[in-house]
Amino acid sequence: MSGGVIAIDGPSASGKSSTARAVAEALGFAHLDSGSLYRGVTLVGLRELARQGLSGKDPAQDLAPETLLRAAEDRGLMLQPDGAGFAAYLDGEPVDEALRGAEVTARVSAISAVPVVREWINARLRAMVRAGQNVVVDGRDIGTVVFPEADLKIFLTASPEARAGRRISQRGDTVQPDDLDAEAAALAARDHADSTRAVAPLRAAEDAVHLDTTRMGFAEQVRFIVERARPIFSR
Repeated sequence: MSGGVIAIDGPSASGKSSTARAVAEALGFAHLDSGSLYRGVTLVGLRELARQGLSGKDPAQDLAPETLLRAAEDRGLMLQPDGAGFAAYLDGEPVDEALRGAEVTARVSAISAVPVVREWINARLRAMVRAGQNVVVDGRDIGTVVFPEADLKIFLTASPEARAGRRISQRGDTVQPDDLDAEAAALAARDHADSTRAVAPLRAAEDAVHLDTTRMGFAEQVRFIVERARPIFSR
C-alpha cells in the first residue's frame, strides 16, 4: 500500500516547510521535511570532522561520501514521528534546533549536491510513503525526482527580497536595508547553486502549480494549496 503525496518545491526561504506543515495539519496528513535529512547528514559530517580534530573543514569536500553515510547510519540519523509530522533524531536525541544553526546552513547545499547522499535520503523518503502514510513533502526536487508521480505538485516561490525579509524576521531580528540586501544576495547565490547543480537541480515540474507568495499572507497560501488538494484526495 502506498500513501498519497503532495510535493511542495521551491527555493531557499520560500516558506516550504512552514507551509507544508500547515497544509498537512489541515488535511490530516503527515509533514515530511526532506531538508531535515540533508541537514542531518551535514551535522553528522561536521561532528565527524570535529571528532577527527578537523573543525572548520567542509564535510562535502573533506569526507568520503561512504564515510559520511556510514557515520549517519552508525549514529542513527532518522526521522521519527512527532505529532503531525516527523522530527530528526541523531544518537537517539532530537536535533531539529541544531539543524538550523549557521554552520549547518552554510554547508548543506554542498552536501545536497552529492549524488550518493541524495540516493540515500530519497530511499528513506520513499519508504515512508510505501508504508501507506499520506504526506506533504517539501524540498527542491520532490516533484521532479523523488516523487514524480505525486498527486499534487506545488512550486512555491517569492522574490529574493521577500524571502530575505521573512528569514531575518524568523531569526527575531529587525529588518534593516543593509541586512536585507545582504540576505537577498545570499539567497540569490543559493538559488543559483541549487538550480545549476548537475544532480537534481532546483526546477519546477512541468505539471506543478506555481504559487508566488511575494504579496500573499501565510493563511492565504495555505488555503490555496488545501483547496486544490481536497478534491484530489476525496475521490
